[in-house]
Amino acid sequence: MATDTPLWTPTQERIDAAPLTAFMKAAEAKAAVSFSGYAELHRWSIDNREAFWSLVWDFCGLVGDKGERGLVDGERMPGASFFPDARLNFAENLLQRTGGGPAIVFRGEDKVERRLSWNELHALTSRLQQLLLSLGVKAGDRIAAMMPNMPETIAAMLAASSIGAVWSSCSPDFGEQGVLDRFGQIEPVVFIAPDGYWYNGKAIEVAEKVRAVAEKLESVRKVLIVDYLGTSQDVAATIDKATALEDALSPFAVKTVSFERLPFAHPLYILFSSGTTGIPKCIVHSAGGTLIQHVKEHRLHAGLLDGDRLFYFTTCGWMMWNWLVSGLASGATLLLYDGSPFYPDGNVLFDFADAEKMTYFGTSAKFIDSVRKAGLRPIASHDLSSVRTISSTGSPLSPEDFRFVYDGIKKDVHLASISGGTDIVSCFVLGVPTEPVWTGEIQGAGLGLAVDVWNDDGKPVRQEKGELVCTKAFPSMPIGFWNDPEGEKYHAAYFERFDNVWCHGDFAEWTAHGGMIIHGRSDATLNPGGVRIGTAEIYNQVEQMPEILEALCIGQDFDNDVRVVLFVRLAAGVALDEDLEKRIRARIRTGASPRHVPARIVAVTDIPRTKSGKITELAVRDVVHGRAVKNKEALANPEALELFRDLPQLAS
Repeated sequence: MATDTPLWTPTQERIDAAPLTAFMKAAEAKAAVSFSGYAELHRWSIDNREAFWSLVWDFCGLVGDKGERGLVDGERMPGASFFPDARLNFAENLLQRTGGGPAIVFRGEDKVERRLSWNELHALTSRLQQLLLSLGVKAGDRIAAMMPNMPETIAAMLAASSIGAVWSSCSPDFGEQGVLDRFGQIEPVVFIAPDGYWYNGKAIEVAEKVRAVAEKLESVRKVLIVDYLGTSQDVAATIDKATALEDALSPFAVKTVSFERLPFAHPLYILFSSGTTGIPKCIVHSAGGTLIQHVKEHRLHAGLLDGDRLFYFTTCGWMMWNWLVSGLASGATLLLYDGSPFYPDGNVLFDFADAEKMTYFGTSAKFIDSVRKAGLRPIASHDLSSVRTISSTGSPLSPEDFRFVYDGIKKDVHLASISGGTDIVSCFVLGVPTEPVWTGEIQGAGLGLAVDVWNDDGKPVRQEKGELVCTKAFPSMPIGFWNDPEGEKYHAAYFERFDNVWCHGDFAEWTAHGGMIIHGRSDATLNPGGVRIGTAEIYNQVEQMPEILEALCIGQDFDNDVRVVLFVRLAAGVALDEDLEKRIRARIRTGASPRHVPARIVAVTDIPRTKSGKITELAVRDVVHGRAVKNKEALANPEALELFRDLPQLAS
């Protein structure tokens, strides 16, 4: 997959200006050694985790009492304790800046545009904090928000965390049951929701859904309705215990925000697994672990500088929202967008980047692929001179789309393909701004993370596919799962495969350059003839064909083996005839291997996705095998599953 020439190499000027370079010098001084490059710095960071994370705390300017000890029981996983004596507050670290400069710039699909200065963000957080305290909210209580990606959502999270309350959010497009499957498990005391939101050119009202959810969340003392469509007071009047946020805030004048400093491992967030194989798992993340991991990734791997303009296209139901918000701790201005990235067309996010002088453009691999297939060329239509980094996640970025970023979006840009997940609210592998970018490869493992690839025997492998693991504890490991007092579900999720080693569930491969390729989720890995195949390798081939808009691949149990079945969504006017099938198979055979060639190719009109845009191979596999899909509420388009039921093409 790699070529002999990198797609991009940073100039010496960029290397010198990167915070990572300054950090490396600080690490050299601390360790009294000289590092030849990133690989040696990374090795030091995992061999000396206590010294490394202590240096991250100091270098990134965390606010709080660090304490004497940096790591206790470091060889236990789970069970290691980072900064056990520390006291800090997450919100205090995100609200270090004051003044009239922009903290948040918000654009909605309905063309609304709002700006909050740092002082205005402090003021809104102050009033929200006073409101929560008046409702009796205390440290450890849960605040649940079904909200668009808008400024009030961030301020409410900051107000909750300033008290030590635990924040949990999802997006307002979740169905009633999807919201209850999540928030019903964690017993929130406050429920925050909008009067509606915009998507694909339409105002979507959610009053009935909010009412239905609020009635079933018996633990909720107050429902707060945030105004977006201009109907918050009307909506609040129809819901028991509800008040429009504007009215609820009216008694409270602005004053200085108070911050309760709590232990490093105090819970901050509850995030949820995708829920496509059952009720979503409630993953509890700590304030200290989330903060120190995020500032490390933002400053050292994303290269954020004070005053940068940070954007990630995300909803509040995806961990990238939590990742984005932490950019405030590095002094970045957050650029928020809520709505469809393709309304009215695929230029809307590039328009935003151009107008606001975006420096970090974060999006999904699917978005980049869709821009390419739509024939758009932002390189010719937009001024993206301010953009230093383009980041991609959500699914593996194909080699074709790596090349498209440089050919069609911007030539001189750091393309950072990143991969991690909700489980760690961060990344295992991601960008390294001082290193070259190679086609199809994530640049490297995150500092302080002992990432490796192991075969089925638990042996490390190079340039061979295997399980993505992390062999040493790290700060952003979950505290645990909610309602899992003995830790059984937590242990089963990550530590059952290899004892005392985090097994992430990704099928991965180290490259000759020291980078990584993610071949898909290992639980969706295909095993025809007992040989493991990653689905991403098939997608990388067929989705380059103009006739195919997108694809989904599963392994079907058939005739005492597993056969590869490929589903394709075709471009307008294209039919899946014998000639196209032949060309698809030839493309896969030559571009991947004969093992990857599907036994059956089936055309479908839609492909099911999770709310965060990921295709759901496991749900399709269950439907094909006649098994119940346990949690359709996790899907954005659950009706698409019916397209895969009882297909005659798969009966023989």
